[in-house]
Formats: sequence, C-alpha cells, structure tokens
Amino acid sequence: MDADPKQYENIAVNESDIHKIVVSYLVHNCFKDTLESFVACTRVKQPIDHLEGMDKRKRIFNFALDGNASKAIELTEEFVPGLLEENKDLHFDLLSLNFVELVCSRKIDEALGFAQLKFTPFGKEQKYVEKLEDFMALLAYEEPEKSPMFHLLSEEHRQHVADSLNRAILAQTKLPSFSVMERLIQQTTVVKQYLSQESSKV
Repeated sequence: MDADPKQYENIAVNESDIHKIVVSYLVHNCFKDTLESFVACTRVKQPIDHLEGMDKRKRIFNFALDGNASKAIELTEEFVPGLLEENKDLHFDLLSLNFVELVCSRKIDEALGFAQLKFTPFGKEQKYVEKLEDFMALLAYEEPEKSPMFHLLSEEHRQHVADSLNRAILAQTKLPSFSVMERLIQQTTVVKQYLSQESSKV
C-alpha cells in the first residue's frame, strides 16, 4: 500500500540531508571521481577521513568482482590484517572465486591442488561441506557454466562476494557498512510491510 503523495509532498526536505545521502552512497561504493565532482559543485564538506582507504577498497572490490580473488585476498590482508581470519565465511567465498576461475580456465590439476591446499581446513566444519561438494562438482563438467551449479560462476555471485567484502572492510575500519541510502530503503521497506500487514487486519 503506497501512501497518497498529497500526504508528504509539502514536507520540507533539507538540502544538506540530501547531500549527505549522496556523499554516503559515493563513499560507500568508492566513486571517488564522482564524489570530488559532487563536492566541487555543491560545496558540501568532503569527508576526508572516509577518503583515505577508498582507493584501496576500490582496488580490492574490483579484483574480487573480476574473479581475481587471490589479489583481493592479498590486498585485504595488507589493508585490514586479521579480517579474513575473523570472517571465515567471507574467506571461504573469496577462495571459492579463485577456485572457480581455475575451473573455468580448465586448469583442472591446478584447481585440484588449490582445493586440497585451501579448502581442507573448511572441510572439517559441516556448514561448508555441502558448499564444497557443489564447487568440486564443477570439475565433472566440460562446460561448467551449463552445470546445475552455474550460478557459482555468475557475475551476480561475484558481485555478492565483492559487496560482502567491501562491507566487512568498512566495518573493520569503523565506517558504516551500509550507505545511508541503503538504510533508508531498508527502513522504508519495513515500514511499508508493517503498514500493509496492519491494513489487512482492518
């Protein structure tokens, strides 16, 4: 149930609040050039403390998104030491991206060696066993992208892992793991769901 625009269209919105939302989104997603242009045009205060790690986060994010997880892991360990040790799920996901790239390149022997070296510790925990079985099953297909596990090779999967890594780095460096815009959308969604549930009771 959407509210009638007449109920809110006359509510004043502070321009500085809009600027903060835009700046938060640009910082979160490492859009440094766009941020600098926006700051120059609006003369909004530039968050210097947020900019220090933006270039590093962007490089890490792009490596993960491109499937070069080994480089993403290397840079993450340099930038935020201990993060991946504390977040085993994320570490597993990054290693999985690396494994998938080897499989897609048909470097089967290298993929098997990588799995034995990197995945063995995870095999001791039940929650990773099923995931490991799915990844290892990719080796059985000449064309892994046509296998039942094709989603593990998708850009959407890499995007998800890269986003999770970016959020983890932000949290580790004492910055918000979600942009203000994302939080507003999440809160709006919850409110709409609540209102919809309440209206259905009438």
